[in-house]
Amino acid sequence: MSPTEQLFTAIRNGSITEIRNLITQRPELLQARDPRGSTPLVLATYLGQLEITKELVAAGADLNARDGAGSTPLMGVCFKGNEEIATYLLDQGADPSIQNPTGATALIFAAMFNRPALASLLVERGANPSVRDQRGLTAADYARNQGLTELATQLEADAANR
Repeated sequence: MSPTEQLFTAIRNGSITEIRNLITQRPELLQARDPRGSTPLVLATYLGQLEITKELVAAGADLNARDGAGSTPLMGVCFKGNEEIATYLLDQGADPSIQNPTGATALIFAAMFNRPALASLLVERGANPSVRDQRGLTAADYARNQGLTELATQLEADAANR
């Protein structure tokens, strides 16, 4: 098994000691990609592994690196609904304004998947609720289209107050 495969397997297995050893010996592994284009940090955050996320960030992982679909770790945790990791990433300097190739942002993912607490956190940390994706839709539009009236109203008010 290659060092890259070892690292991604260790992340999936939650083996922080093995991860620490691998990235200490080969720091370039922080930029490795799995077959789906995920970086180690993208995978760790997507799997909800806060301690491994912290280890990778401390070792120098790029907070805003994009996966094969062009999404960042912050976008993934907003999709999954992990507030603790989202807060950590934002505290470390993750950019909540990045758009993926379809124009989606972390805030749009939070709205799409009914994550009102995450949406509030993102807006507090600088996410712009007025941003539109390639279809011309805002986070509030996605919320409203799914019948999430309260979230849509919150996001519309946030946009008006900017």
